[in-house]
Amino acid sequence: MTRRLLGILRILLALLSLGSTLFAQKSVDLAISGGTVLTMNAGGEIIEDGYVAISRDRIVALGPRSKLEKEFRPLRTISANAELVMPGLINTHTHVPMSLFRGIANDRSLKDWLEHFIFPAEVKNVTADFVYWGTLLGDLEMIQSGITTFADMYYFEDQVARGTKQAGLRAVLGETWLDFPAPDNKTFDAMVAYTERFLKQYQGDSLITPAVAPHAPFTVSPDHLMAAKSLADRFHAPLLIHVAETKHEEDDIMARYHATPVQHLKNIGFLESSVVAAHCVWVDDRDIATLKESNVGCAHNPSSNMMLASGVAPVTKLLQAGVDVGLGTDGPAGSNNDFNLFEEIDLASKLQKITQMDPKALPAVQSVKMATLGGARVLKMDKDIGSLEAGKKADLIIIDLNHANEIPLYDYYAALAYSIKGCDVDTSIIDGRIVMRHRHVLTLNEEQIFQKAREFRAKILASLNNKN
Repeated sequence: MTRRLLGILRILLALLSLGSTLFAQKSVDLAISGGTVLTMNAGGEIIEDGYVAISRDRIVALGPRSKLEKEFRPLRTISANAELVMPGLINTHTHVPMSLFRGIANDRSLKDWLEHFIFPAEVKNVTADFVYWGTLLGDLEMIQSGITTFADMYYFEDQVARGTKQAGLRAVLGETWLDFPAPDNKTFDAMVAYTERFLKQYQGDSLITPAVAPHAPFTVSPDHLMAAKSLADRFHAPLLIHVAETKHEEDDIMARYHATPVQHLKNIGFLESSVVAAHCVWVDDRDIATLKESNVGCAHNPSSNMMLASGVAPVTKLLQAGVDVGLGTDGPAGSNNDFNLFEEIDLASKLQKITQMDPKALPAVQSVKMATLGGARVLKMDKDIGSLEAGKKADLIIIDLNHANEIPLYDYYAALAYSIKGCDVDTSIIDGRIVMRHRHVLTLNEEQIFQKAREFRAKILASLNNKN
């Protein structure tokens, strides 16, 4: 009888101890347990056998699993053993709905591509419905390749926002302005009114940052550029613009305004706002100093600049001067053709090496940083995203390291830059929400999107064959 009572007492004590432990643990929504955590924080901390605790949309804590798993009681745990946990990639420049024009016109100069193929095709085909389904197709590809945030410039941007919210991605979305009729707005006044409605609709949204996107200094007059700046300033919104992409643009702006594209924008006061400048290829030392002084972020698009033979941006000079530089895929309609930011990481480093004839130029760690924390700085979002740190948004990806192209692995940054591919991303978490698990995107209907894309292809081909 005494033994039986002692046994019962031991069980009760064990239950009390367990209850005490559970009571002491902090409840969180999600934990990523195990694997290697590549934080991309200021100290470059890498945590082997790590642990990331997430509550709602924020990272609560991260550190060694042996320590933190005792402190937290997650509602759900994802095991990341033999995997790499890192910040989601940030695509600082693209035109997502153009996924429906993928490959429509290749091997041409930018001027020829725009004037004879893209602008005419857009006039005949771009509608709100086109933009919505093109956005879903592009968002699907971006999620599958590890992108969690992107910056977009296109038309019907409210439809880009609609699709992106559905996909669960984070985005800075700029409504494009031109000095000629666009697919969504045929007059300048209509562009202004549409953009103002868009800015009001998404101001303060948890995922969407609305922006104003005058296309470029050579397609938008100084007066209209400053009108865009005024509207953006009124709503504390970013300005997205193409700057110094080609030699033709530089020559054109120099002939018109007797200044480089960067100096022209400075002279009219455009750079006195939060500006993201796409490309920044044809910039000299004075331009670079101006970009730094004006706190302009540059979106580097290596694939696009190579494919259109636009030139090679002086990335190492920009970085050495303290200019924030991120990576972009550009649009997928002949200036790149995909949304694979891992490819941009690879090419960014290799382009600097070959043009400078220096194998040490832009090492892997720098190009990976451009795709994460650097991109966040370009978009002025580094307080919330770009690195894995307590208090920041829970935007992260998990990469499966059990593929032939990743084994053996000696250097995480080198692997990310030169061997890991977008298709190696296993899981994506954005704003604390699991949007992809084991390569299956949970927020979108893949087959439906593919079917609609094929239907649009038939319509686009018919429109191109119709010369009227």
